[in-house]
Formats: sequence, structure tokens, C-alpha cells
Amino acid sequence: MNIENTQSQMRKGVLEYCILSIIKRGEAYPGDIIDEMRNAGLQLLEGTLYPLLNRLKNAGILTYRWVESSSGPPRKYFSLTREGEKFYALLEATWNELAKGVETVTKGAEKREE
Repeated sequence: MNIENTQSQMRKGVLEYCILSIIKRGEAYPGDIIDEMRNAGLQLLEGTLYPLLNRLKNAGILTYRWVESSSGPPRKYFSLTREGEKFYALLEATWNELAKGVETVTKGAEKREE
């Protein structure tokens, strides 16, 4: 069995939640999102991030504004819309439920091994 494929699928499952968690704290520039994800040990490529941000923008979850940069072209900063805040709350509830269930199951497995 290929563990890399399983690991990749697990990461993809939480990627959107992690990205929206970063944006929820305040406007975020894609480069900063990538840096924060990497600093957390979660690899994220631009080729993965930009299509996800565009999909979320098109779904009304995110909005953006252009900010002039003194060191190059203008930058897009993303933020949650009202709809995005509602969506995030649902994702957060789902994550908490899932994490609790996984912990219950995995801790139960440890008890059986004792």
C-alpha cells in the first residue's frame, strides 16, 4: 500500500479549513498563507493555493482587494465574506466533531492493546 497517497488525501481533506483559518484572523496575502502553512509543517504549493482561492472567491466565501506594493506589482489580499464566516463556522464544527471522533476511536484502540 502506498502511504504517500494516503497522507496526501488526509492533507487535502484539511487544506481548505487551514487556509480559511488563516484568512479568518485577518486579510491574508497568498505568499503569507504559504509561509504559515509551511511553518506549521504543511506543504502547500502556489499551484494548489491559487485555484483553491479562486474557487472560494467564485463561491462567495472569499473576497479580495488590491494593495499597491512598493516592491513590485499590486498584491491581492483575501478576506472572508459574511457567507464565508458562516461557511467557516460549519467547517469548524465539522472539524471539531471529526477530531473528537478520531480521538475517541484511536484512544479506544490503545486501551484494547493494553
